[in-house]
Amino acid sequence: MSAAVPLVIGSVAYTPNVVTIWEGMRDYFAETDTPIDFVLYSNYGRLVDSLIGGHVDLAWNTNLAYVRAVAQTGGQCRALASRDTDLAFRTVLVCRAGAGFEGIEAVRGRRLALGSKDSAQAAILPVHYLHEAGIGDGDLDLLRINSDVGKHGDTGRSELDALRAVLDDRADAAAIGINTWEAITRGDLMSGAFEEFWTSPEYSHCTFTAMPTLSDERAERWLANLLAMDWEVAEHRAILELEGLRAWVRPKLEGYASLTEAVAEQGISSRW
Repeated sequence: MSAAVPLVIGSVAYTPNVVTIWEGMRDYFAETDTPIDFVLYSNYGRLVDSLIGGHVDLAWNTNLAYVRAVAQTGGQCRALASRDTDLAFRTVLVCRAGAGFEGIEAVRGRRLALGSKDSAQAAILPVHYLHEAGIGDGDLDLLRINSDVGKHGDTGRSELDALRAVLDDRADAAAIGINTWEAITRGDLMSGAFEEFWTSPEYSHCTFTAMPTLSDERAERWLANLLAMDWEVAEHRAILELEGLRAWVRPKLEGYASLTEAVAEQGISSRW
């Protein structure tokens, strides 16, 4: 067991099992030369402030939190690692099964339910892709469901609320993240009630973010230990499964370009 000073990692407590995940991560890193401890926050605004203020060494950020950190630091912060599942994230537009919607143009003149205003996958990027397709805010009715604002859509609650709005005939379609859609197609929830009619290009989601105060040498040693977590090792797999990945990977920075553009065009603040 290393006697090194632990790196402090900040994360948002969006669900009770976050504690279990980070206790497992702490146990794993305790057997390496880069031990960690963790601090949990109620929202991503506090987490980003703490990263910039030097209260944590690393922040486990959503894509919006990362983009905001980049904006607030003039690009001085850096992304270190993501989940494999973060590199191919997508937004999905769904309608009631049998509604016959085809393609993004199907929402023109319709009612589209969006998730929390700070959810990249269920609100910010859907509007961005609509605009890219030539569909302005005045070309459809947007039903915004701001559940759990501050957690950037991590809880999934606003997406479920958007889906219920479709079932309740308050909306004709809903914008959700690929993870929620995959849960539906697995039959975990609302099985058979919806069908997909448009899927966005891929973009990047969560990433560990560091400030320049974390030395390259220390960051790389920690990163090497993170990337060494192995799905085939039962103790590692238990943690990886809870966090929704099979492997930690280097981030795909170009995957944040669409969100950076969306934040700018929609006038979304770089702070919370």
